[in-house]
Order: sequence, then structure tokens, then C-alpha cells
Amino acid sequence: MRQQNKPILGAVLALLVLALLWSYNWIVTKSVLCYVGALDFTALRCAFGSLVLLVLLPLTGRPLKPPPWQPVLWVALFQTVGMTGLSQLALISGGAGKTAVLVYTMPFWVILLAVLFLGEKPRWSQGIAAAIAALGLLLVVQPWQWHGSLSSSLLAAASGASWAASTIAAKRAFRHQGVDLLNLVTWQMVAGTVVLSALAIVTHSTPIVWSWPMLLALGYNGVLATALGWTLWLFILRTLPTGVAGISTLMIPVLSVLWAWWLLDERPNHAEAGGIGLILLALALLAAPSVRAGRQRPGMQDEQDDEPPRS
Repeated sequence: MRQQNKPILGAVLALLVLALLWSYNWIVTKSVLCYVGALDFTALRCAFGSLVLLVLLPLTGRPLKPPPWQPVLWVALFQTVGMTGLSQLALISGGAGKTAVLVYTMPFWVILLAVLFLGEKPRWSQGIAAAIAALGLLLVVQPWQWHGSLSSSLLAAASGASWAASTIAAKRAFRHQGVDLLNLVTWQMVAGTVVLSALAIVTHSTPIVWSWPMLLALGYNGVLATALGWTLWLFILRTLPTGVAGISTLMIPVLSVLWAWWLLDERPNHAEAGGIGLILLALALLAAPSVRAGRQRPGMQDEQDDEPPRS
């Protein structure tokens, strides 16, 4: 019995480490913008992450041969280029904590897109959670205030929607083409890096300050947030029920808000705080049924229907 509990305990510890790594990465990517342009850093972090993942593939016994290019290109367009690029642009004028919360509205965009493209019917609990999240999103974005970080809020929300689109593309690939998760993640990042590098070259306007903070941020993104982060996530998915593992997507924006409050002195106003609270409540409502189901069926997973969260 004790031997059976060891992998579960290890997965729980891995989940906590992963939440710390990915939540703190919002602070890292916000802070590094004084040394490098948003798209420049996005291209560099994805290039570094691609190299690490290409090394990781053979180390985990996977072939270097890429999966079918159609899902690779769709996921690359919406996840690496769309989600990562838009979220980095949102950080230019937006707070790290608020940006993280808006990007992690992804599950609610998935519900909408799954209805449109996968023919799935949402449960009533998902509808209630989506309505609560929509109200929270309205309070965070505050469209009645046409100054400040409205554009940043819209970019962050668009990043979450783009991430959701990549999730739908990945789910279709898992269902119909049986692609390996880490193989797809690696090659979509390679393809996305090519597009982001082209965009960075075209829009490059300020020189990169090659300093220790810049290099440390790049190393954190490439080694810890990407290579170690993806490895921890795969271990979590393999050990814990998918619904329980998915709760990490709730921990990440919560911790990001706390990191930003502590380290960057980002204090949300009353409307933003209320909106963030509603979004987190909606995420908890969305995760609860899956967690309960996972406890009832402790050994079952549905890896082929899930696309892991992105840092």
C-alpha cells in the first residue's frame, strides 16, 4: 500500500513545483521587457525551448520524426504564435497577475469552441461557470474605461482564446491521428518559432540588452518553464487522474496574482479584484466535477482528449 502511494505523493509534489514554476514565469517575462522587445524575447524563449525539447525527445525514447504537419501547423499558429505572442504583448502595458488570469480564461473559450467544432454539449454546471467567468472578465477588462491597459486586457483575453483554439486542434489530432503529446508539443514549438522569428525580425526596433537578467530569464523559460515544466506535466498526467491534474490550471493564476502583488506591487482595483475572484470561482466550479470523477475512478485517465496548459 505504501509503495502504491509513493507515485501519487510524487505527482502531487510535482504539481506544486509546476504551479510555482509556471506562475512565477509571468513575473520573469514581465520583468525582462526592459531588456528586450516582447516579440524578440518570445522568439528567443521559444527557440531555446525548442532546442531543449528536441534533446528531450530521444532521451525519453521518442523518435525525432515529426507528426503529421497539419495538426503541427494549427497548434503552432494558435498556441506558440497566438497564445505565447499575444500574452507577451499584453505584458507590455498590463500587470503580470491580471494578464495571467485573463489568459487562463482558456477553459471557457474551449467550452464555446467545442460546441462549434466538436459537437459537444456543455453541462449545466459549465454554463453557470461560463456565465460567472464572463461577468468576471467584464470587470477585469472594464471596457467603459478607454484608458490604461484596455488593449493589454484584450490581448490577454485573445491569448486565452487562441490557446483554446490550439486545444481544439490538438484534441482532434489526438482523437483522429493518434499523435504523441510530447512529439506534437516539440514540433509545433519548432514551427511556431520560425513564424515568431520572422515577426520579430520585421518588427524589431530596439536593441537587445544582453545582460545577466536577460540571460537568466531566457534560461528560466527554456530549461525550467519549458523542458522541466513539460516533463513534470507528463509525469503528473501519467500518475494522477486527468481531472485532478487539471486543477493545476487553477493554482497558476492564483499564484501569479500573489507573486505580482508581492514582487511587482501590482494591486488590483476593486473592480479588477472582484473580476479576478469571479474568474477563479468559475475555474473552481469547472474543475470540481472532474476532480470528483477522478476520485471515484482513481486509476483512469483520458490523456488523448487533453491538451496540457502552457506556461
